[in-house]
This record gives sequence, structure tokens and C-alpha cells, in this order.
Amino acid sequence: MSRIGKKPVAIPSGVTANIENGTLTVKGPKGTLSMGLSDLIDYKVEGEEIQVNPANDTKQARSYWGMQRTLVSNLVEGVTEGFSKTLEISGVGYRAKAQGKTLNLQLGFSHDVDIAVPEGLEVATPDATTVVVSGIDKQAVGQLAAEIRRWRKPEPYKGKGIKYQGEYVFRKEGKKK
Repeated sequence: MSRIGKKPVAIPSGVTANIENGTLTVKGPKGTLSMGLSDLIDYKVEGEEIQVNPANDTKQARSYWGMQRTLVSNLVEGVTEGFSKTLEISGVGYRAKAQGKTLNLQLGFSHDVDIAVPEGLEVATPDATTVVVSGIDKQAVGQLAAEIRRWRKPEPYKGKGIKYQGEYVFRKEGKKK
């Protein structure tokens, strides 16, 4: 039994959920999100909650159960509050600057790195060493943050690079004479 799957997803006021043609659509104050529904799971919108249950007792249906409930929960949370990831840049001369729908990074290469921000996401730079990626789709926010981080992962000797806020970088001792 999935402990996560057993809990119904609460629908806050101002949010509507609708199931049509194998698609769950959730509308809220921040926008609209939808996802395709699995045949192995039964979804029911009842009053102020969404119930997620396995359609049959197969191992695959039971293994999808908790994940599908979490995906539904992420849709509801996205249209009400949204998601954000904060990245910290450390290193001499490493900087970031948001310019409209483009993020300009100076990461010690011979050229600047320009990253196009996809539709539905916002990138802000409160200061030159902090990048905040926000939006209503959790997967898209995490994907863009990972793509930004991929340009310079934090290295273990000096800690230079791009890391998530709160991420611990295991530090190594340098060479000894």
C-alpha cells in the first residue's frame, strides 16, 4: 500500500480540476497545467479533493500509485504557489545577469554563455552571484536549473562553480609539499 497514494490531494479555493479525454487539467490563479493520465490509475475529482487509486492490483499499478498522486499534487501546488530554485555562483569573475528572456553567464570561458529562458519560466538575478528560476511547472523549473548548473558544476578543491542553494560540496585537501 502506498502511504503517499492513500492521501487525497486537496483542491484549495480558487482552483478548479477537470478530467476530460484522459487529461487532468488544473486551473488556478497562476495559470493552467495539464497532464496525461495513466490507464493503470483511477482519478476522481470529488468536491474539494482529487482521489488517486490503482485501477487493478498489479505490481505496476501499485508502483505508479504514489508517483501519480505526487504529480497531481505538483499540478495543484504549481497553479497556487509556483516553484522556484535558487542557484549560487562562486568563483573569481563568475557573474550572472538576466536580460529579458535571456540569462547571460560569465563563467571563466573565453566567451559569455547565453541561455534562452523557455516560455512559462522566469529568471531573476537579485545580485551578480545569485540566479532564481521560477515558474508553475516543477519539472521545467528543475530542468532549467540543472541546465544552468551543468555549465560549471562546483569543483571540490576551491568550491568554484554553480551550486543549488543549500547544496553541500564535499571539499578535498590540495596537494602537499
